[in-house]
Amino acid sequence: MLRMKTIARLMALAAIVSAPLQPASAETITSKSFAYFSVGGRTAAELDEELSKRGPMMKHSGSRHPGATRIKWGGSVTYVRRGEKCAVGDAKVTLSTQIVLPRWKNRKRATPSLALIWDTLSADIKRHEERHAEIARSHARALEKTLKALRPESDCERMQARVDRATADAVSKHDADQARFDKVESKSFNDRMMRLLTHRLKSQAE
Repeated sequence: MLRMKTIARLMALAAIVSAPLQPASAETITSKSFAYFSVGGRTAAELDEELSKRGPMMKHSGSRHPGATRIKWGGSVTYVRRGEKCAVGDAKVTLSTQIVLPRWKNRKRATPSLALIWDTLSADIKRHEERHAEIARSHARALEKTLKALRPESDCERMQARVDRATADAVSKHDADQARFDKVESKSFNDRMMRLLTHRLKSQAE
């Protein structure tokens, strides 16, 4: 997730950076889909307000964000007897991710500077949420591998408890990685936007 109240600040950043740049297999089953929410507004302040009002609500923070990745884990585990012990026969982890992104209704009527800000920000929101989905896929594949490699237990009740512990540990690690990624992205937001804006302005000038 990316924080709100960014567009007005980016307008100021754009003014700063634009001055010198005038024209011159049997794998884990995963699925990914996209959903969009519309925002209105014709100014940076109005866009910030629209994103704050219409962005997806995140349960863990209780606030709205300009983008989100909804993650749903699933799957199944079968158990088999191996001698006198119970083992995992097969394990299949499934993962569904839905990336929720903003769509600005007034983009075609925007001023060039605001259009530049929006295009830069919306592309970064998409990249950010795609990375959340990628992190989830990586952890889903790791969990499936872990489950298949679990050593047998004396009975299937113990085996199931072992599977439950491994699954809970995997989900905990996944959540920690997602939170760590958000923290790093938040800290680097201003520098990243400056860099992206500079690159787009250079491209326009060439």
